[in-house]
Amino acid sequence: MIDELEYNTEREHLIIPEYGRHLQKMINYAKAIETKEERNKVTKAIISVMGNLQPHLRDVPDFQHKLWDQLFIMADFELDVESPYGMPSREVIEARPEPLKYPQNHPKYRFYGNNIKTMIDVANTWEDGELKEALTYTIANHMKKCFLNWNKDTVEDDVILKHLFELSDGKINLQNSDEDLTDATSLMRSKSRQSTNKKITNKNNNNNRGRKRY
Repeated sequence: MIDELEYNTEREHLIIPEYGRHLQKMINYAKAIETKEERNKVTKAIISVMGNLQPHLRDVPDFQHKLWDQLFIMADFELDVESPYGMPSREVIEARPEPLKYPQNHPKYRFYGNNIKTMIDVANTWEDGELKEALTYTIANHMKKCFLNWNKDTVEDDVILKHLFELSDGKINLQNSDEDLTDATSLMRSKSRQSTNKKITNKNNNNNRGRKRY
C-alpha cells in the first residue's frame, strides 16, 4: 500500500490548477482512447464537468468556447476530437503581448514635474489674450510653489520666469512684465492650511469610528 502512495512532487504538472488533478486525469484518459467516436463522447462529458466546476461563468458570453479552449490547453493540444469551435493554435495561445511603451521623460528641472511641461505646451497653442496671460501666470505661480516645495527657503521671481522662458522654448516671456508672482509666504501658507485641514478631517473620521448611529 505504501508503494502506491503518490506525492505532489512526483505528480505531473497541472496546466490549469483550478480544475484539479482528477479532471486532468480524465483528459489524459480521453487522449488514450483509440476510437474517435468514444473520445468525442468522453470529451463532451468532461466539458459538462468543467462547466459545473465554474457555475459563475455560465452568464459569460462564449462560455462554452472558453471551456473548449481550456480543454485543449490542458490536453497540451494533443486531443483529437470534434470541437464546435475548432482547436485553438498553440502559437496564438502562448504568444506574448508586445511590451508597453512607457513615456521616457527626462526634464531638465525635475522638481517642476512633467505636468508643468504639458501645461506650458498647451499654453503655447493658445492665442494671445487675457486667457493665455492668466494661464501663463497660473503656471508660473505653480512653478514657484513646486520650487519652494523642493528648496523650502525662498526663490526670486526672476528665476521662475527664466525657467518658464526656457521650458517654453522662448515662446512665453514674462521677464519684462510689471506684474509680480504670488508671494512665497502666501504660497507656503496655503499649503500649510490644506495640510492642517486634512489632519483635522482625518482626526474627526477616526473619532467617529465605533460610535453608535441612530
